[in-house]
Amino acid sequence: MRAYERFIDYVKVHTTSDENSGTHPSFKGEFDLAGILKEELERIGMKQVRMDEHCYVYAMLPTANGYENIAPMGFIAHMDTAPDASGKDVKPQIRSNYAGGDVSYPAAGAVMSTKDFPFLKEMKGETLITSDGTTLLGADDKAGVAEIITAMETVIAENRPHGELWVAFTPDEEIGEGTDCFDLEHFGAKYAYTVDGGDVNCLEYENFNAASANIRITGFSVHPGSAKDTMINALNVAAELHSMLPESERPEHTEGREGFYHLTGMSGHVSEAAMSYIIRDHDMNRFLEKKANMERIAGTINAKYGEGTVKLELKDSYYNMLEKIKPHMHLVENADRAIRKAGMTPVVVPVRGGTDGARLSYDGIPCPNLGTGGYNFHGNFECITAERMDRAVEVILNIIDGTLEK
Repeated sequence: MRAYERFIDYVKVHTTSDENSGTHPSFKGEFDLAGILKEELERIGMKQVRMDEHCYVYAMLPTANGYENIAPMGFIAHMDTAPDASGKDVKPQIRSNYAGGDVSYPAAGAVMSTKDFPFLKEMKGETLITSDGTTLLGADDKAGVAEIITAMETVIAENRPHGELWVAFTPDEEIGEGTDCFDLEHFGAKYAYTVDGGDVNCLEYENFNAASANIRITGFSVHPGSAKDTMINALNVAAELHSMLPESERPEHTEGREGFYHLTGMSGHVSEAAMSYIIRDHDMNRFLEKKANMERIAGTINAKYGEGTVKLELKDSYYNMLEKIKPHMHLVENADRAIRKAGMTPVVVPVRGGTDGARLSYDGIPCPNLGTGGYNFHGNFECITAERMDRAVEVILNIIDGTLEK
């Protein structure tokens, strides 16, 4: 079975994670896909297949005879989709021999144009897969799931030589909780690759340092007719606080390794307001300075309006995996060779986000990230091609082969 055929089935399962649930997993629908994957892993011949109470799926393929000296290796992908767009009732559309032009979405009354998305021209002649435009597709990261399982099936069916191989499929990666309940003791790999990137020739081993900032603002409400020198409007304070952050360091004005402050939510009324931010930077010193700046701004507001007006909670989410990958650059070198062997030129890019691999790298499992072949993640114009998924499978197989080389 080709990877895209599995993928078409997986995307129809609703697995949108919910950052407000407080449960693990955050959405019970994730168990539906986990159950499907467990059965499929058992069917293709994987061993120690397990789905735990937190919706993590694990499986292992014992080493082939004669390769016991090879360190156990793993491949990881996540099952949930981002809450940025609907992931319910996904209707995948398959366009064989795609012409490379604008893509129409009659159900949504929308068009994905080559003017806005020039990469579409490079997909001419391939089998383009999209949603119907009313939902996201789910390539992030059900494509990675399908590619990993297809690679494992190929290893087993072709009796290919290999060391001990592990796979893991996680819930809730999109809300930053993908490794919260990861069973490090059970997962036997010494190192791993997440398959959760963009185009299939991408190789990523550097990501943002990340933190969240949650702010509660307490105002003082009186009748506006007698408010002079008395009222503290929490909404105005929120706007003032936001204006004190550098406008040039918002996501819409940054790229590459440039970090940002991103206002993700704001609500309230005169008496009380709430704000939520995410803070990102690849450089640790600049990351620390951004957090310190947020604290300074909160202090300035409190000095002006009274202590306790602003309550700031900062919480680190994950760190740049680069520091943990540097002692294990053979992982990057093997992936580089694997991509070249598949006929492509590797593109090394700093991840403007995070992966399960970032946190796992700090938990002792160095974990670079591979591309899936997908584009436009987290939105209704998300897309991928069958051929790029095939090449992603080839890259995984080449990585496995690369561990056998002396």
